[in-house]
Amino acid sequence: MLAAESCNAEDWKEFENEFKLAKEAVEKLYLETLYSEKNDNCDALIELHSGAGGEEAQDWTEMLSRMYSMYAEKQEYSAEIVSFLYGDGAGYKSVSLLISGKNAYGNLKCERGVHRLVRISPFDANKRRHTSFASVEVSPIIEETDEIKVSPEEIKIDTFRSGGAGGQHINKTESAVRITHIPTGIIVACQNERSQTQNKETAMKMLYAKLAEKAEKEKEAEKLKKLGLQMKIEWGSQIRSYVLCPYTMAKDHRTGYECGDTDSVLSGEIQEFIVAKLKQDKQNTTKE
Repeated sequence: MLAAESCNAEDWKEFENEFKLAKEAVEKLYLETLYSEKNDNCDALIELHSGAGGEEAQDWTEMLSRMYSMYAEKQEYSAEIVSFLYGDGAGYKSVSLLISGKNAYGNLKCERGVHRLVRISPFDANKRRHTSFASVEVSPIIEETDEIKVSPEEIKIDTFRSGGAGGQHINKTESAVRITHIPTGIIVACQNERSQTQNKETAMKMLYAKLAEKAEKEKEAEKLKKLGLQMKIEWGSQIRSYVLCPYTMAKDHRTGYECGDTDSVLSGEIQEFIVAKLKQDKQNTTKE
C-alpha cells in the first residue's frame, strides 16, 4: 500500500513488468528441476496401438499420432513416423514415432497409458456416440549401456517390403527391417528409410528404447510392490479422456487438469497437461 502511494503510475507499471519477468524466470527455473530423471533429456519413441472398435479406434490412433506430431512442432522437436500398420479402411492399427529434442522423453513419458475418445462416430451412418481407446507407450532413445546390452546372437533380423495403403508406393526392395530380441520377445520394426542399413540402425535404437522401457517398468512395479500397490494396465484405466460430444472437454484423470478447448488439445496443445503431471510426480517424490 505504501509502495503504491509513493510511486507514480509510470514507476508502478515498471515495477509490475519487472515483477512479472522475475516470476517467469523463477517458474522457468522450477520447470527445469522437473526433468531430474536419468533419461529425461533423451529423445523418445512413441508407440500407439488402437483398441477394440475397428475403424473408429484406428482413426483415433491416427488422431493421436497427428496430435503428437503437432506437439513436437510446437516444442521445436523433430518427429518422424518410423513404423506403421494401416487400419482396415481408416487410420492406423499401430504407429511408431521418433521424437527428438531437449527433454523429449522427459515430457512425453507423461503420455504413457490409455487415451479415451468420446464422439459422434463419422463411421456410423446412424450418427451414434462411440467410445474409442488407444494405448500410448513411450521409451527413451538410449545407446548401449552397462545395464542394457544386446549381443548379435540375441537378435533375429528379418527384412520386408514397405509401402503405402492399398499397395501404393510399395518399395520393390526389402528395405524395411524387423528385429526380434529373442530373450525378451520384444519386436521392433523400421520402414521409413529407403536404405536397409538406415532402417536397421533406427530399429536398433528402437530396440534399446524398448529394453530401457522394460527396465523402467520393472523398477516401477517393484517400487509399487513395496508400497503394497499394484500397477494397472487395462482399457478401463485410461489416463486421459477427450470428450467431443455432448460437450467438449479433455481431462487428465491423474492430475485433474482439464481443458474445454479440445480442438487446440488435439492440435498439439498438451504441454499444460504434461507440466501438471511433472509437478505431481515431483511432489510425490518429495513426499517419499
